[in-house]
Amino acid sequence: MEQNLVLEQDPAVQQDLAIAELNQKIDNLTEQVTFLSEVARQQQLRQREWDELKADLSPIANDMYMVAVEQLQEIEPHVQIEDLLHLVKRLARNTNNIENMLDQLESLSDFVQDASPIANEAFLSLVEELDEMERKGYFRLIREAQYVLDNIAEAFGPEDVRQLGDNVVTILTTVKEMTQPEVMNTVQHLAGTMREMEADPDKIETSTWSILKQLRDPQVRRGMATTLEMLKAVGED
Repeated sequence: MEQNLVLEQDPAVQQDLAIAELNQKIDNLTEQVTFLSEVARQQQLRQREWDELKADLSPIANDMYMVAVEQLQEIEPHVQIEDLLHLVKRLARNTNNIENMLDQLESLSDFVQDASPIANEAFLSLVEELDEMERKGYFRLIREAQYVLDNIAEAFGPEDVRQLGDNVVTILTTVKEMTQPEVMNTVQHLAGTMREMEADPDKIETSTWSILKQLRDPQVRRGMATTLEMLKAVGED
C-alpha cells in the first residue's frame, strides 16, 4: 500500500512504466504486421503459381477444345446431342450395375492374381508331362492310331457302327472268354505248332498207318474230343 503510493508520487517511475507499456504495444503491433506480411506473401506466392499453371494449361485446354470440336463435327452425322444425353441418363440409371460390375472385375482380378502362381506351376508341370510323352513316343502312336481310325471310318458306315453298338456286350464277353489264360495258352501253342509245320512240312506224316498210330496217343484223342465238342457247340447254335 505504501509502495503504490510511492510509485504514484514518483514521476520518473510513472514515465518508465508508460515507456514499458508503449514498447509492449509496439512489439505486439510488430508481430501482427509480420504475420500479415507473411500471409500476404503466401497469398501472392499462391496467386503467382496459379497464374503460371493457368498460363501453362491454357494452350493445352485450347488444343483439347479444338480437337473435341473437330471430333464432334466428324461424328455429328451419326451422333446427336440427344443420343449423348440418352447415354448419360442410361449410365446414371445403371450406376449400381456398373458398380457391381466393377466389384466383380476387381474380384476377378484378385482371383487371377492369387491363382497366377498355381496356374504357372500347373503349366510348367503340363509342359514337363507333354515333353515326357513326346520322348516316350506317345504322340507318334497317336498319329498312327489316327491312320487306323481313318481306315475304320472308310470301311464301316454309320449302320455298321450302330450294329456294333448293339452287340458290343456280346463282343466284349467273347473277347473276355478268348483272353482267358488257358485259351491264350492253347492258341499260342497251336500257333507255334503251325509255324513249325510250315517251316518243315516234310516232317508231317500223312500215311494211314501213321495217322492210326497217332490215334493211340492220349493227347491226340483228347484234342479230337475237344474239337468234336466245339463242333457240337457250333451245331447247337
